[in-house]
Amino acid sequence: MQNILFKFNDDFKLDIEAYINKNYMHNIPLEQFAALTGRSLSTFKRDFQSIFGMTPNKWLIKKRLDLAYYLITTKGKKPSDVFIEAGFVNFSHFSKSFKAEFGINPSEL
Repeated sequence: MQNILFKFNDDFKLDIEAYINKNYMHNIPLEQFAALTGRSLSTFKRDFQSIFGMTPNKWLIKKRLDLAYYLITTKGKKPSDVFIEAGFVNFSHFSKSFKAEFGINPSEL
């Protein structure tokens, strides 16, 4: 009876790729992303790596920076308005990461 009632399988797991692509701009800890997709943290990281080919932290930063670049260059938004919308906590971290990724400060665009 225990095996029937407590059988946890992939049916309870959300599709990581679809979920993360829809919610990457929210500043949520990885533990919460894991729980929201029905996985432990280690399983989430392992599944994420196999889908995206990089760690969740690296992918999230890259995706958020790409969104910020798009919002600044295409939508004409100010970097000081974009960093929160893209999922960064503070402007200095955003600016430093942006320069490392694109070779220029976001204010230079």
